[in-house]
Amino acid sequence: MSMVIALVGRPNVGKSTLFNRLTGSRDSLVSDYAGLTRDRIYGRGRFRQHHFIVIDTGGLTAQDDTINKQLQAQAQMAMEEADIILFLVDGRSGENPDDARIAQRLRRMKKKVCLVVNKLEASDPQIACSEFYRLGLGEPYPLSAAHGTYMDSLLESICAEAGEKKDQHVDEQIDPGIRIALIGRPNVGKSTLVNRLLGEERQVTADQSGTTRDSVAIPFEKDGQHFTLIDTAGIRRRGRISETVEKFSVVKSLQALEACHVALIMLDAQQEVAEQDIRLIGYALEAGRGIVVAVNKWDHLSRDQKNDIERELDRRLDFLDFAPIHQISALHGNGIQDVLQSASRVYEAARQEITTGALNRSLQRALENHAPPMVNGRRPKMRFAYQGGVNPPLFIINGSGMQKVKNSYRRYLEKHFRKEFGLFGTPIKLVFKNTDNPYDPK
Repeated sequence: MSMVIALVGRPNVGKSTLFNRLTGSRDSLVSDYAGLTRDRIYGRGRFRQHHFIVIDTGGLTAQDDTINKQLQAQAQMAMEEADIILFLVDGRSGENPDDARIAQRLRRMKKKVCLVVNKLEASDPQIACSEFYRLGLGEPYPLSAAHGTYMDSLLESICAEAGEKKDQHVDEQIDPGIRIALIGRPNVGKSTLVNRLLGEERQVTADQSGTTRDSVAIPFEKDGQHFTLIDTAGIRRRGRISETVEKFSVVKSLQALEACHVALIMLDAQQEVAEQDIRLIGYALEAGRGIVVAVNKWDHLSRDQKNDIERELDRRLDFLDFAPIHQISALHGNGIQDVLQSASRVYEAARQEITTGALNRSLQRALENHAPPMVNGRRPKMRFAYQGGVNPPLFIINGSGMQKVKNSYRRYLEKHFRKEFGLFGTPIKLVFKNTDNPYDPK
């Protein structure tokens, strides 16, 4: 699984610049994700065969005020989630008393800490790093995050320290059935749903250590279909599944999404759809995972309340119109079977392979029904298409003027392909490329 890297240090030492460099300079960039607050930001990146999650934090100071206490708390959570902590200092201005305070705090943590001396664009790295040995964190790493100087050397060291944390999405010993990640805010009923699913099944294998240090993978079978639940609530034993207190972690959600085939997004029918719910759905979409939405605690609502929440879901989740939404009661088991059936359908749709001929005939029908809008007097010409991948389905459309294709037309094509090929519950990725048709006699 992806290792987790936390960036800490005083304000203006270059943490955000390094964050952008780590997540934005590699071809495999996924996206930056806003964390629980504006002071903790998450992103994904890759260096060679190693994948990682980066957490940026607010600047730490010695000031004892409310804002700084919040920053301290956010940084502490990031460090607890991390496998490796990068402690950034400013090589231009030299050591600062706050650096020593932060170093003292880091030395007490049972974490691997790398001291990074940043802003060495025009400095001798040996001279600039020498004064930071007194922080007692080992040999400093020189860096210019702004220019990328020494970046590969730093990443090579980090990856060596991380050991064999390679891109293994799931342990091969775990049942390779449909892997469903339970994603949701605390107390939406994830643990109750796991309890209900396992409690009713005849064949449940023993709990196995999961894909992350805080998640657990639980294989089970239903009507001959194998599933593996990837729960992010930190469940350890069946006897403790009914615990209701859940510690929310963005890292655990991101890693669970990496390991799953289908994301089961759980919402609480007794609460409004919150921004954190939208973010969680965004994580799943960015990861290209199929999505099933389960609105839990539905049985506690009156008819008027149900009508209100249905209108709220239509309004807030209008961008998710391709995903199935189920009203369930995890406590009583209502609607649970429908959720599993949808997860199976989404899994099959996301892995569907479409022939080039069928895809091009479908593209031609889409063009005949609705041609791409003109931009500056010229219309993009789409000549041929082929499938470039699955899970999610990736379609590559070749032609001329492809850079002018509007987002509205992209959405039109996505809906067209989804309807024609039954791509139920899965995102679709379209790539437009300017190229000549290789089958053209010219």
